[in-house]
Parts: sequence; structure tokens; C-alpha cells
Amino acid sequence: MKLKLTNVRLAFPALFEAQTVNGEGKPAFSGSFLIEPTDAQIKTINAGIEQVARDKWGAKADAILKQMRATDKVALHDGDLKSQYAGYAGMQYVSARSATRPLVIDRDKSPLTEQDGKPYAGCYVNASIELWAQDNNYGKRVNASLGGVQFLKDGDAFVGGGAADPDEFEDLAEGADAELV
Repeated sequence: MKLKLTNVRLAFPALFEAQTVNGEGKPAFSGSFLIEPTDAQIKTINAGIEQVARDKWGAKADAILKQMRATDKVALHDGDLKSQYAGYAGMQYVSARSATRPLVIDRDKSPLTEQDGKPYAGCYVNASIELWAQDNNYGKRVNASLGGVQFLKDGDAFVGGGAADPDEFEDLAEGADAELV
């Protein structure tokens, strides 16, 4: 079931190069999308999770879903479980990943590259995800695949970085570096 998340905050983006989590598993493109618990999208996401579970497990869906939610095996998570990371406390979040590179576009739908510097952790985006049920030797889950991300607006970056300010350096134009030779 496809869903569009709007005006959500991006965390841990791996949108341009597939990465592993803690050096384990197959590399994938991924992102986490932080959402206020009172946002109407939470209800839509939960309804989608329930529909995917019913489609997969039929009459057993409610019991299976109850167990999956108790063990954090659905795509919508409690941000307080990752409160050590900036932006997560008091929020809900969707983790989505894909083996194929997602569409990454700007506000005007033009393609973005890593060199554009956006989207970045802490900015606001729209995201296209697809919920799906997993039932295999790795267990039962309702996961989200990442289809695309659209940069929406700037936000406070979650991690340090960014370009240095010229005022952080001294002016060496007047031969001040002569003593370094």
C-alpha cells in the first residue's frame, strides 16, 4: 500500500548511496521520517499497517499485529525508543528502505544529487513509501519501502558539519605565510 508522507522531518538519510546498518546486512537506501504524534498522518499510517496485515494474515491479523507492535516490528515506531538521537524524543517515525535508489527531487521536481547538499538530516521532506508485510524465516513484520523523497524546506540540521565560515581563518595574503616556508 503506497502512502505519501508530507512535511515530515528527515533523519539518517542514505538517499544517494546504499549503506549498511552498523556494517551488517545488505547495503540499502533508506531514511527515517519524524512525525508529530498528533499529526493526522499517524492515523493514516496505522490504518495502512492494519490493512496490509489483514491482506496478509486475514482473521489472524489483529493478534499478529498486536504482537508485532509490542515488539516494535512495524514500520511506525515510537521516537522515545531512540531519544538519544536529535529530533526523536516525543515523536513517531517511519523507517523506510529500498535496495534500489529512490527518486530524490527538489520542490520544483528537478532531480537532486548529493552535491546539492539537500535533502539532509533535519530538513523537511515529502516522502513516498510503500507498506508491505513480511512473513519469512526472519519473522513477521510490516515494513516500509522507500520510493522517493522531495525536499520541502530547510530545518535545523541534526548533525554538525556544513561549510566553515571565512572568519574562522586568518588572512594570509600579505606574506604572513612566509615564515612557514
